[in-house]
Amino acid sequence: MKARRVVLIGYGAIAADIATALRAAPGPGYALAVLLRPGSSSAARVPEGVSVLEGLDAVAAFGADLVIEAAGHAAVRESVPSCLALGLPVLISSIGALHDEAIFARLVEAARGGRGRLLLASGALGGLDYVRAVRHAEQLDLRYESRKPPAAWAAELHALGHDPAELAGPVTLFSGTAREAAARYPQNLNVAAALALAGPGFEATRVDVVCDPKAGGNTHVVRASSEFGTFSLEIANRPSPSNPKSSWIVAQSILAAVDQHFSPVVML
Repeated sequence: MKARRVVLIGYGAIAADIATALRAAPGPGYALAVLLRPGSSSAARVPEGVSVLEGLDAVAAFGADLVIEAAGHAAVRESVPSCLALGLPVLISSIGALHDEAIFARLVEAARGGRGRLLLASGALGGLDYVRAVRHAEQLDLRYESRKPPAAWAAELHALGHDPAELAGPVTLFSGTAREAAARYPQNLNVAAALALAGPGFEATRVDVVCDPKAGGNTHVVRASSEFGTFSLEIANRPSPSNPKSSWIVAQSILAAVDQHFSPVVML
C-alpha cells in the first residue's frame, strides 16, 4: 500500500504538530507537502523531506489524497475553493470562516462542481454527534460559553481598560449569535462555528465569551435542551504552548479526522 499523500495549507504551530505526527505514523505512512504563498517566511520552518508547493498547479501535480487547511480564514477564502475545484477532499480547521454566507456558498459550489468534498474538523469541541442528532428539534435551545484565562484575551482586555494581570473576576467580552462571535473573533471562535454548523445554524446558536482569571484552561460549555431531552458538556482544554488563544487539542482533533478519512471503519 502506497503512502497517503497529504497537503497542508500553511505551516504554523498547528500544521507543524500535524506534520510531526503524520511523519511518525506507521506504514503505509504519509507523504507530505505544504502549500505556501511564494516567498513565505514559513518555508524556512518546513522540515527536510516535506515538499513546499507554491501554487495550485503544484498541488495538482503532487497528487494529494487529502488537503488540510491550518492557516486561518484567509486560507479558506484564497486556497480552499481551488483545491475543492480540483476534486480534492479538504479538511478545514478554520471553520469560523464559514460564518460568511458568501464564502460558504462558494465552497459548496466549488465542491459540487469539482466533485471535491469539504470536511469540517470538530477542533477543540466534543459532543457534536448529539447536536447533529437534535438539530431539527422543534424546541431546540442551544447555548455555548467560551471561558478562557486573561492570557488568551490580553489585547481585548486592554482595549476595555482592564489590566490582564490585575483582573479580579470574570469579564464577559461578548454575548450574541454564533455568526457574530465567529466574525468578531476569527482566531478564537471556530468552536462556536462548528457547533452552529452541526446544530440549528449560526443565528439560532447563542454564544457567550468570558475571560476568567480562575479558568484553568480553555473551557467550553455546551448546553442543549429540546423535546428529545437535555444535554450538558464541559471541556477544559489546555492552551497551546505556542498560542494561548487556541487549544492544544486542536491538532489532535485534526489528526483523528485524518485517521477517520483513511480508515475502512468510520464512526459518525
